[in-house]
Amino acid sequence: MINIKVVVIGGGAAGFFAALSVKQHHADAHVTILEGSNKILSKVKVSGGGRCNVTHSAFNIKDLLHHYPRGGAYLKKAFRTFAVNDTVGWFMERGLVLKTEADGRMFPVTDDSQSVIDLFMGEAKQKDIELLKSWKVKELKWIEDLRLWEVRGEDNSIRADKIIVAAGGSPKSEGFDWLRQVGHTVVPPVPSLFTFNFADSSICVLAGVSTQQVKVRVQGTQHESIGPVLITHWGLSGPAVLRTSAFAARHLQEVGYAFHLQINWLGDVDEETWRASVDWGAVVPSRKKIINENPTPLPTRLWEWLVERSGITSEKRWIDLGKKERNRLLNVLTNDVYEVQGKTTFKEEFVTAGGIDLTEVDPMTSKSKQAPELYFAGEVMDIDGVTGGFNFQAAWTTAWIAGQLK
Repeated sequence: MINIKVVVIGGGAAGFFAALSVKQHHADAHVTILEGSNKILSKVKVSGGGRCNVTHSAFNIKDLLHHYPRGGAYLKKAFRTFAVNDTVGWFMERGLVLKTEADGRMFPVTDDSQSVIDLFMGEAKQKDIELLKSWKVKELKWIEDLRLWEVRGEDNSIRADKIIVAAGGSPKSEGFDWLRQVGHTVVPPVPSLFTFNFADSSICVLAGVSTQQVKVRVQGTQHESIGPVLITHWGLSGPAVLRTSAFAARHLQEVGYAFHLQINWLGDVDEETWRASVDWGAVVPSRKKIINENPTPLPTRLWEWLVERSGITSEKRWIDLGKKERNRLLNVLTNDVYEVQGKTTFKEEFVTAGGIDLTEVDPMTSKSKQAPELYFAGEVMDIDGVTGGFNFQAAWTTAWIAGQLK
């Protein structure tokens, strides 16, 4: 494939990686990246608090797939071509070593997302990849007699032999209209990763307090997750909440983000198990105040707040605790319920569920089944992962495959 012209639409993670993949597989191809804004690699810049959570150490594909609310069947095939070990190897071959943190997230050893950006920009320059910013695509038109695509912007156009669409998700369905026009079906987008805003903000006096193993469940559903949570100024965040929001994304959109959240502050330990595990013979006779003698792994401030939420005064001693009060305390610890009204999303790291219907894309080639010489990569498809490097891994995988131009 000599001197073909490839246009990559989108200057984010998937777009750059797709362009680099094209040049690796087809060195003589002329590659142009079109970015609609004046910024490139913006999610790479802010990911992981500015450190760039490149991927996750789920090297086993079966384990990796558990972290994708949508797109698992598609990715199961795609990961056979390019998965986590391939990502780690790709960066390492170019001098950027990744490290693994305790929770499995993988970051550059530099702890700086700029090192990833610099790598991509350096590779793009070395391989003569053209980058055009503030070039917003309005329409794609296939010219049958020339077997070419015409990419139309606001006041200009570019022709290409092949197109890779890596434009990311869109918060609004109409943002995909230009892809509907070439014959693709779009699964309507909804937010995927977001925090829960509580109607009663009293717990928010604990903003900044976090705890490790907490189970959260959307009441009346099977959507639940166990993991760290963080109390915010508006409600609850942290990995367990974000994971739940991702898997329950469509249900929560349908109910208008108004629901009840059931919380077990002790994680997988239910009321009866915890009741049996505590040495009540040692605790109950104690003349210490209940708020001062915490038999749980919870932070002190949260323990004190939950004791008072149970209707137990700050002066109450364990020795004076009645059976009904003890039951109320156990119920709050293992079956606490909060009314959620609304969500908070992070604009810089906005992730959507929805996009190009995966039945219309070949997972082994990332090629459209609806239009000729058209490929897809990244979040523009109906693929999304939970927080922890999984969305980037899906981007690297699909972009790599698309860049092969099979």
